[in-house]
Amino acid sequence: MIHTAAPRSLRAGVAVVGIAGTIALAGCSGAVAETSNGSSGSTSGTSGSSTTGTGSSSGGGTYTDGTYTAQGTYATPESVETLSVTVTLKDDVITDVEVSGNPQKHESVEYQSRFIGGIADVVVGQDIDKIAVSRVAGSSLTSGGFNEAIQTIKAEAAA
Repeated sequence: MIHTAAPRSLRAGVAVVGIAGTIALAGCSGAVAETSNGSSGSTSGTSGSSTTGTGSSSGGGTYTDGTYTAQGTYATPESVETLSVTVTLKDDVITDVEVSGNPQKHESVEYQSRFIGGIADVVVGQDIDKIAVSRVAGSSLTSGGFNEAIQTIKAEAAA
């Protein structure tokens, strides 16, 4: 039998509070997009550290129509990885997306590849303000870098 310093009722109470907190925080999150297939998307072989955009005024949208590129980073247990994300906006809707990366570790190669292969199915046709991906084709950490890049693009494209 295992004995612990804290009484069982205290441990149970802490567990309940932790679960309740997790549920409460999950309710605060934005729209979550998830896909489990590995369908194809587009990739680009360039990467950099700046945000670029070309656009023209749109008819009443929050963002200027055009094509924008930004980088996003995310941490894995082994490294910090960077993604380059390019989106084309028309009336605040993503009409095209290209994602590329230069993974530093073998496991990141696999997950970035899955993410890149499935992201177009998740975001193309969606309003950019409703994009907040969490897991795409089994890749969850990569989403953090993608979401960071989308935030930068939104700031750049703000009309």
